[in-house]
Amino acid sequence: MRSQVLIVAAPGRYPRIEASGAIAVRHTASDTLHLVSAAATPLGGDHTRIRVVVEPGALLRIRSVAAAVTLPGRHSRDSHTRFDLEVAGDLNLDPEPTIVAADSRHFSDIRVRLADGARIALRERVQIGRTGERDGFFSGSLTADLDDGPLLRHRVELGAGSIADDALGSPRALISEFGYPDVAEAPLGMALTLAHGGVLSTWQGDRLPAQPSNPPLR
Repeated sequence: MRSQVLIVAAPGRYPRIEASGAIAVRHTASDTLHLVSAAATPLGGDHTRIRVVVEPGALLRIRSVAAAVTLPGRHSRDSHTRFDLEVAGDLNLDPEPTIVAADSRHFSDIRVRLADGARIALRERVQIGRTGERDGFFSGSLTADLDDGPLLRHRVELGAGSIADDALGSPRALISEFGYPDVAEAPLGMALTLAHGGVLSTWQGDRLPAQPSNPPLR
């Protein structure tokens, strides 16, 4: 299944939403939206593309109502999710974790364009497997650009067959946080200050930490 979402946030009014496929979007506050699965997704073969535009002076918070559980499809184990984020205002994107179940393979691609004066707080959480499962695979890439050039190129793999997979022990959980021009709280894991502003932090372990040690972003 192919799912597409467009969200445009402007100051002084509710965000404009267009959605088709397996993802719906609901207003839950004047500046907050929640992503909702309208059908079982992501399954093998599914492609989801979410484009978010935050205009100057606008504030937008995006959440999800539940974890996303990836599963193999009839003809493919691979599912794909892409976020295109065009930010001139203030964007806070903090969905629930992605659980890569069974032997599914999930590929995440986040592309960020930041205008002058933009602010962003972005968190991605991934868990390989439900209880007793260790055969899933995740690949995630994060690309961020400023108006005058590149800011960040980051890619990570997790799970069975990944570059971090080792018979003696390999991580099965990931938290990646990106903040620009700064972060609102002490990030979890190893923090890297970027040359042109912003912070990227990455944490890996066997299981995602439970709340409240992993509080929502601002």
